[in-house]
Amino acid sequence: MNRREDDLPQLLAHADGLLRKDRLRDAVHAYRELLELQPDVANAWFNLGYALRQLGEFEPALHAYGEALRHGISRAEEVHLNRAAIHADHLRRDDQAEAELRAALALAPHYAPALLNLGNLHEERGHRESAIECYRRILEICPQPAGGADRQALARLAQLQPPADLDDPLLSRLQQAATSLDPLDDGLRANLHFSLGRAFDTLGEPARAFVSFDAGKRMAHRRYPPYDPARAEQNTRALIHAFPAPASVPGNALDASPQPLFICGMFRSGSTLLEQVLAAHPDVAAAGELDLLPRMIRSELVPFPASAAGLDDAAVARLARQYHGGLLERLPGPGTGRRYATDKRPDNYLLIGLIKRLFPRAKILHTHRNPMDNGLSVFMQHLNPRVFDYAGTLAGIGHHHGQYLRLMTHWKSLYPKEIHDFDYDAFVVSPEATLRPLLEFLGLAWDDDCLQFHRLGNTVKTASYWQVRRPLYGEASGRWRRYSEFLGPLRESLTLAGIETPD
Repeated sequence: MNRREDDLPQLLAHADGLLRKDRLRDAVHAYRELLELQPDVANAWFNLGYALRQLGEFEPALHAYGEALRHGISRAEEVHLNRAAIHADHLRRDDQAEAELRAALALAPHYAPALLNLGNLHEERGHRESAIECYRRILEICPQPAGGADRQALARLAQLQPPADLDDPLLSRLQQAATSLDPLDDGLRANLHFSLGRAFDTLGEPARAFVSFDAGKRMAHRRYPPYDPARAEQNTRALIHAFPAPASVPGNALDASPQPLFICGMFRSGSTLLEQVLAAHPDVAAAGELDLLPRMIRSELVPFPASAAGLDDAAVARLARQYHGGLLERLPGPGTGRRYATDKRPDNYLLIGLIKRLFPRAKILHTHRNPMDNGLSVFMQHLNPRVFDYAGTLAGIGHHHGQYLRLMTHWKSLYPKEIHDFDYDAFVVSPEATLRPLLEFLGLAWDDDCLQFHRLGNTVKTASYWQVRRPLYGEASGRWRRYSEFLGPLRESLTLAGIETPD
């Protein structure tokens, strides 16, 4: 054994230390240096896969996880679970994801995380009964709530089979799990409260539902900094300052097929519905909520938006090609033959200035709805408090809505002919009359299948995946009226932002 091989323990400790410090790029380099010397260190391959996944390098991550399996890593079911997550969450390869989860379960039939992820995948693919079977299997493994996957399964099962009445045993079990004194992760307990709130909402008990949603919000956000309105206003000003004028069309502007089509607006404003409607058109492929632009901002464009001033035509062309390549990787099935491919990430409304720099000819679809309904829907949803700090309170939601509208007003002043408003409330009342102008805006012919969107067999990876499996319905419009006595802080903050609210 030569001297460098003697250093293997130190190399491994060094690489592991870099990973713990979140120095991902350095950790990748260190693990690769180690594995060149000793390629059979299974745990090093596993950690390399983890670091690559965090960096968004998904194919190399899959390879590294595969090497961990090949070299006999213990608890191989965990490796299959990680590979499944990459296939499902990042690469839209749902068949491969399911195969990995079933491989994990073949090794460990009672491995609850794999059962839970398989249930989630079945939900995203519209397979209700298969999802229910997975969640029931978890509850059979752990018949009494005792921790993680079982309680997540209970929360999901209550969504798929809502309690029939206030005496339903499932409702009682959900209440006990949400309010138990057992030590639980804040996010998991919040999930239980949100599930309980939706159950009460379905049963026509708005007061009980609101109490549950409020408990879920407080639990989810209690360990995170509160929403800072002054900082939000500063961020809005910074974006407006960074993109004060329309983007020009450089001679080397990317003109690739399919064209990226951006659907954005407030969360819970109908963006998933619109993407499904368009996915039923033969000229549109749905790529879902993509992390391509946010990853770009966290890497090449730090600090954003100030970095936008230094982008020359060559850098813009490179970033546009990078984005489009990532878009093509994430298209399901034969999507590459379509005219448009949708990027349906609601908070991309923050990035319209950047989008128009990268793709000067890009069209933007802006979804919106009644601000009281929109605010209530955000309050009823468990959004990541690290990203959506405003969603923790009704007042924060209303203030954020004001900043969103301020920014959209700016973008529309720059690109009045390239941003089309999609009114969710108008669509559910008059779908064809609302959709025809939108298709004309895109230069697409009318297609009757667009109004049969609920029959699509595609995967939907947002919180709205069951809503868009139903024919068009309108009960979400005006829902705020049932909760009006609790929504004072939302109304007040909307009014302060100059937004009219219905009586």
